[in-house]
Amino acid sequence: MTTFTPRTNLAPLPAAAAPVFVQDAPSFGGRPGKGFTLVEVLIAATLSTLVLAAVLSSFLFLARTSFRSSGYSEMEAEVRRGMDTFARDTRNATEVHWNSAQSITLTVSGSPVTYAYDSDAASNTCGSFYRLAGDAGQPRTVLIRSVAPEFAFKRYKLEQPGVSDNTASNDSETKLLQLTLRATRTNVATVGASNSAISARYMLRNKRVAN
Repeated sequence: MTTFTPRTNLAPLPAAAAPVFVQDAPSFGGRPGKGFTLVEVLIAATLSTLVLAAVLSSFLFLARTSFRSSGYSEMEAEVRRGMDTFARDTRNATEVHWNSAQSITLTVSGSPVTYAYDSDAASNTCGSFYRLAGDAGQPRTVLIRSVAPEFAFKRYKLEQPGVSDNTASNDSETKLLQLTLRATRTNVATVGASNSAISARYMLRNKRVAN
């Protein structure tokens, strides 16, 4: 007969592990973080739109400022070169013929040189101050572009003691020439820049005048 003796040194069975409950950490406002509400999305979209609008406004402002600065510098340089060319021919001219308040013809080195403002809307040089060396069939050299219509020449006599008005009335007594113009630069995205210029009175050094 077999006898079984119970063992008393066996390790006790481990107790069942207690269940662990993990709770979602509350997000802002105490609500579980499971996404954005419609109100939050609308607020974010509005703020983004305002920021983009501010950036775009700054960009357009810088673009306008840059265009005005570059346009004004270019225009000023062009006016200066045009005035210098006119002054050089005036000083070397031996004769002057007054065509109109916007056109004169100088005789330089025996050849005619016309300076004029082109008001013909059908012309390729419309609205410009140009130089024409030779007859009317020769090509025009544009000196200053985008000139306002109030362009005008003025002619003067030599200054005389006691005479306040030295305006010349004919070619023979003309000894000084003056030019008045206003150049402009415009763009569809910016306000145009303008530069007004009144030249000094240039003397026709080689021309004889009537007494």
